[in-house]
Amino acid sequence: MQAVCAGLFLYLTITQESRISVFYLVLALFGIARAFAQPAAQSFLPLLVPQDQFPEAVAWTSSARQTAVIAGPALGGVIYALGPAVAYLTCFAMLLAVAGELAAVRTRSSPELLDPEVTTYARLTAGIRYVRNRPIILGAVSLDLFAVLLGGATALLPIYARDILRVGPAGLGLLRSAPAVGAASLGLMLVRMPLRKNSGLKMFAAVAVFGIATIVFGLSRNFILSLATLVVLGASDMVSVYVRHNLVQLATPDAMRGRVSAVNFLFIGASNELGEFESGVTAALLTTVPAVVLGGVGTLAIVGIWMWLFPDLRKVDSLFEVTPA
Repeated sequence: MQAVCAGLFLYLTITQESRISVFYLVLALFGIARAFAQPAAQSFLPLLVPQDQFPEAVAWTSSARQTAVIAGPALGGVIYALGPAVAYLTCFAMLLAVAGELAAVRTRSSPELLDPEVTTYARLTAGIRYVRNRPIILGAVSLDLFAVLLGGATALLPIYARDILRVGPAGLGLLRSAPAVGAASLGLMLVRMPLRKNSGLKMFAAVAVFGIATIVFGLSRNFILSLATLVVLGASDMVSVYVRHNLVQLATPDAMRGRVSAVNFLFIGASNELGEFESGVTAALLTTVPAVVLGGVGTLAIVGIWMWLFPDLRKVDSLFEVTPA
């Protein structure tokens, strides 16, 4: 379906369609396709690797994603220089190739037989109920939600590049890449040295570092220091992503994994989008620097509150020992 959307954009470009509503319609269709694809992709990863190797698999996939975040815009710019039609054609071909590769994947799972006595509404809300009744999963996904919601400094990077650090568009590009560099680098480290003890505490510590890095970035007037804090911010966020993704997948039975992954995806999407909105609103009300600093302080407060509200999450030791039971 995502490939179809790319093909539709290609058609609209070739035919020089000027109605913006048509483009919004295709974008909505693309969003619907992603809403199904993302939870499905997350849910069958544990079926492709042995459980004792799953943390390394998470680190690999997260690092690959961050590498794409770094290299993608630059590669996209080169392709777009050849024209928008070439860009959409490339997306269409790549998405078709990925669809073919996914169709060839075989897992050890068997299809879930639906109970005819269970209503559609009950199946629809099953993932939400499961997350609500599992403090470890609820604590992990909600911690990420509120931490990113309050600590969304990256949404204000254009203002920092133009008005505070005065580094222009080139500097903005470096600022935008810095969190991904930190995340990808630490992800590769986690492949070699996965977390084996005190995983819950390390996740809380990483979110606290995320908050501190946000505060330092907010106050910084030095471009090099700002870059360094953004690298640290991305690296600390990677630890949180690594632990949360492992907990969500390993603490969920196969039959519920798709639905729980959908809830997790909803939390992630909400935190990213609403976090940028929150950053913009607070910057408009308080000006940019106080908004960023306040967000970092709020993240630190969330860490303290969540450690108190979710003691089971704080006590998680080895990720290799996490099971649905």
